[in-house]
Amino acid sequence: MPEARSGGRAGEAASTARFVSGSILRHVLVMSATGSVGLVAIFAVDLLSLFYVSKLADPALTAAVGFASIVQFFAVAINIGLMIAAGALVSRTIGAGDPSGARRIATSVTVHGLIAAGLLAALLLALLDPLLGAIGAEGHTLEVAKRYLWISLPSNLLLGPGMLFTGLLRAVGAAREAMFVTLGGAVVTIFVDPLLIFGFGLGVDGAALAVCIARVTFIAVGWAGVRRYRLLQAPSLGAILGDLPLVVRIALPAVLTNLAPSVASAFVAHALSGFGPPAIAGNVVIDRLAPVAFCGLFAMSGSIGPILGQNWGAGRFDRMRAVLRGGALVTAVYVLTVWLLLVLARHPLAGAFELDGVAAELFVFFCLVSGPVWFFNGLLFLSNASFNNLGFPFVSTLLNWGRATLGTIPPALAGAAWYGPEGVIAGTGIGSIAFGLTGLTLAFRAVGRLERGVPPEAKPVLDGSAADEAVQAAPSSGMSLQGNALDSAR
Repeated sequence: MPEARSGGRAGEAASTARFVSGSILRHVLVMSATGSVGLVAIFAVDLLSLFYVSKLADPALTAAVGFASIVQFFAVAINIGLMIAAGALVSRTIGAGDPSGARRIATSVTVHGLIAAGLLAALLLALLDPLLGAIGAEGHTLEVAKRYLWISLPSNLLLGPGMLFTGLLRAVGAAREAMFVTLGGAVVTIFVDPLLIFGFGLGVDGAALAVCIARVTFIAVGWAGVRRYRLLQAPSLGAILGDLPLVVRIALPAVLTNLAPSVASAFVAHALSGFGPPAIAGNVVIDRLAPVAFCGLFAMSGSIGPILGQNWGAGRFDRMRAVLRGGALVTAVYVLTVWLLLVLARHPLAGAFELDGVAAELFVFFCLVSGPVWFFNGLLFLSNASFNNLGFPFVSTLLNWGRATLGTIPPALAGAAWYGPEGVIAGTGIGSIAFGLTGLTLAFRAVGRLERGVPPEAKPVLDGSAADEAVQAAPSSGMSLQGNALDSAR
């Protein structure tokens, strides 16, 4: 990957720590807003694709897309973990004034991501039958879901590096360029999806092909962005191997953290499968609509990473606390607004996706209870991003797995037994309250520990040659439900 040779201003951007001064709330809003545009484009197109599938008037097909998406989320979780590592390491290295080190790490983690994406796609394809069977897919629904994944999963080789590129661009504060990466793939899909599904009569297979085409655009635009900002250089085997422990130290807990929501989603699908394809179909629409409605929370959790990282590198702990306070405020205002809109539009939306009976009842119930649930989910996303960037990634891992197990399985099972499908949805929301509040409290305590000079649990290094040297003032990036992830299903 040759180092890009671009103009002065683009090249200088990689060495500018722009978040250590100015209004914290403005930085959070600008980064979140630009991130939201890109994410809402991805998720809206994803929702539109499901809308087209729903018009095929077969709940089994809608359910199949849902089962396939759950498997895809496992791949996305791995990609997000590497994206977090890339953003964290690059942003903190820039904050410490070492742009050449940032390029070395960016190049190494891109190679790591490409290899991981290929291995992961191969592993998931080999395990499709047991995976889909475990979450409740059977009969015609199972066959359609398998076909969808055999078409779309190989394109993870494009999605992995593409997601890394967005993390690298955000690490240098290039929010607009990062937005263009996701926006480009979304725009292409808007035209390709209906053409393949209806124009060529490919149905669900056409939706899977549209995913692949979107990811081609995704990586192409991302590659142009990282070249412009000179974020990559010619790869070196020594640097790739030498940086691997450094990347794994951050990526592994981040991957574990982001796998938790995927496991929770798989369990919810399994619990709902007992109520038939209509319940699964209703839940699929919920899973596709929720990221569109609440994409601002995903964008914010991904955007505060570089802000926290650069201010840690500059030793500005007062500004780091302001990031947490500003993030919580933005979460509250945003969720209240979206909740009101969902409540007002619940019946028209159910009708638009051809939902009736159990599916419609489940969807309407979600709209009515989504506000409180997503406020506390948002606090947990904010906390996860903080821990991943402040050297306490295993706290994020423990919180997410606690939320995905203790906060999901017992209440979902109890809800299913007492109240049916709506009880499953209500049960999965109960755990968000305790874990959201706990996460934010611990995030403030983490900043206090760093200010007192207590070393973080993870001690990444800025210089790959000094493998055991502790960094005293540095770290940054995060993103996370089906949520955490993704944040980027495409």
